[in-house]
Amino acid sequence: MAWSVFTLRKENRSFGSLSLFLSKFYFILSRNFVYLSLHTSNPKTVTKNIEEFSTGTDPRVPAVKPDSKPSSLEEVPLEAASAAVSEDAEVDKDLLCPICMQIIKDAFLTSCGHSFCYMCIITHLRNKSDCPCCSQFLTNNQLFPNILLDKLLKKTSARQISKTASPVEQFRQALQQGYEVTIKELDNLLSLLAEKKRKMEQEEAERNMQILLDFLQCLRKQKVDELNEIQTDLQFIKEDINSVERHRVDLYRARDRYSVKLRMLGDDSSTRKPWSSSMDKNNSGIVSSSLNIRGGMPAGNLQNKKIDGKTQLSGHVSQRKDALSGADSQGFNQSGLSVARKKRIHAQFNDLQECYLQKRRQLANQLHIKQESDKNVIHREGYNAGLADFQSVLSTFTQYSRLRVIAEVRLGDLFHSANIVSSIEFDRDDELFATAGVSRRIKVFDLSMVLNELADVHCPVVEMSTRSKLSCLSWNKHWKNHIASSDYEGIVTVWDVTTRQSLMEYEEHEKRAWSVDFSRTDPSMLVSGSDDCKVKVWCTKQEASVINIDMKANICCVKYNPGSSNFIAVGSADHHIHYYDLRNISSPLHVFSGHKKAVSYVKFLSENELASASTDSTLRLWDVKENLPLRTFKGHTNEKNFVGLTVNSEYIACGSETNEVYVYHKEISKPVTWHRFGSQEMEDADEDGGGSHFISAVCWKSDSPTMLTANSQGTIKVLVLAA
Repeated sequence: MAWSVFTLRKENRSFGSLSLFLSKFYFILSRNFVYLSLHTSNPKTVTKNIEEFSTGTDPRVPAVKPDSKPSSLEEVPLEAASAAVSEDAEVDKDLLCPICMQIIKDAFLTSCGHSFCYMCIITHLRNKSDCPCCSQFLTNNQLFPNILLDKLLKKTSARQISKTASPVEQFRQALQQGYEVTIKELDNLLSLLAEKKRKMEQEEAERNMQILLDFLQCLRKQKVDELNEIQTDLQFIKEDINSVERHRVDLYRARDRYSVKLRMLGDDSSTRKPWSSSMDKNNSGIVSSSLNIRGGMPAGNLQNKKIDGKTQLSGHVSQRKDALSGADSQGFNQSGLSVARKKRIHAQFNDLQECYLQKRRQLANQLHIKQESDKNVIHREGYNAGLADFQSVLSTFTQYSRLRVIAEVRLGDLFHSANIVSSIEFDRDDELFATAGVSRRIKVFDLSMVLNELADVHCPVVEMSTRSKLSCLSWNKHWKNHIASSDYEGIVTVWDVTTRQSLMEYEEHEKRAWSVDFSRTDPSMLVSGSDDCKVKVWCTKQEASVINIDMKANICCVKYNPGSSNFIAVGSADHHIHYYDLRNISSPLHVFSGHKKAVSYVKFLSENELASASTDSTLRLWDVKENLPLRTFKGHTNEKNFVGLTVNSEYIACGSETNEVYVYHKEISKPVTWHRFGSQEMEDADEDGGGSHFISAVCWKSDSPTMLTANSQGTIKVLVLAA
């Protein structure tokens, strides 16, 4: 009571306010006790505690009878108690600290009647001097330890833990509390535990054996499938070897028959002349002998005739030796070519093997060989279609090993940046080719003049000026003199090369137009794509676009399907190729995904095969009919520039940022060959400019091995595939 009076005098409080405080304090504790009595298994303990509290003499610390031997359950760590109580779905919010919202730890009571964790309220009072619950003025001197609440929380938490504890944990706790067990009971427990352990070990061993058995069975199934596949492949190979051997024997026999016929013809021609000469000799000999008898020609002339006959015979022998040596040299050249082609096969053996097996498996069940329009495919009786198809791939792939320069065109100053050629295209008949780029000019060259005239600078046969830099060209495949262009201002123009005038100008694009393409089946239709995320289809008979497709990303390239004017392929900056049916543009027919960066070019090899290029340094081949990816080509470098893409029925070519041209066969993922642009002047320029020059445009001459290539320095080369 002395402490209370001291406190009352210190805070200038009346006796009535102190009574009110004690009443409030008693009410809060009573409410907590009532709640805990509902959550404890022994309410008598709570009642006893309440009575002890009501008869206590010290108002600061409630009078609680000390235990001589504290229970082990009361010594449960508060962290474990908090975890156990927090798992109870019916935990009252009054047991949570209003600050940390966790079970109260080291409970302290404020003068206003709220309980908090000791560390929580102390930390709070360092910053503010009020109660977190009611905002009443509060200091450290107005905090009181709530020991009874702590004990009740510990007991409740311990009981919660005991309820949820496992039997082993309960047994361990009982032993820790001093529960007495006899030796006999311990022996029984140990035997039970030993038996349980043995059983668990047995079950664990069985589970491990079952897992191992499942793995081995799965592995066996996989290997059996692989073995069956290998056996099937071996059967295919065996059949194909027999077929090829039969045809090889037929070829040898045909060659032998042909050689015999040639030899017989040669023998006939050679035997007739000696026979006639011998007849002449005999006749002359008879005449001369008769003349000698008659006193005519002397005998010395007859000896001269014999010498001439020997000379003529030696001449025939030397001619035959020369013929044999020529045949030997020809055979040596043929063997050299065979060795070179074998080296190419071994260099790309894995890809060729995959190609063979794929084609052989796909066409294994075909009974009839379809007649292909491709002349490279050799169809013979007994040949499997897959083998014939692969033979075509093998022959075209090994036919060439390098690119040879047959002509070169320079458009101007080697070091002028305005010479970048962004597009190069052949006309309908492959007689003329046009170039365009940042020079704002369309230049048309005659291919025959470029190939035949030896000149340092070739002049174009037609030149047309434009208002802006050009990005793309497209010749009309029906009207030879019509060509379309797209420029950096978004204008699409149709030109007449003969009159050098523009026929139509379309200015609907709001930003740079990257690509334009004429339809092969409907020459009046063309399509363009722009940075304004729009694809527009135009008709040369109308002044406005006839179809408008809005997309979410910049358009980098567009291309008509060569077999129909209803289908277009669109490459965009969203890394995808969108394949549209123009009769229903609400959504694309297919979306081809796989590139990791913007798609810069799309080109059709056929009606069903589409090639794409991207700045992720890859080319990809797609089947637009089956909506399938076919192959990925790697080898060139392309990360930021438009380096060109061109295709024919068998080969795909593109540029590289290493100033090289790469050629791929459509069935092989690695390049067949490549060619580096280079001369002494260009090498010096590369040293000065840090090697920043790149190939900017490429174009095949239909299905021939000839190709046009241009780079960022304005140099155009005519290349041809060579053995």
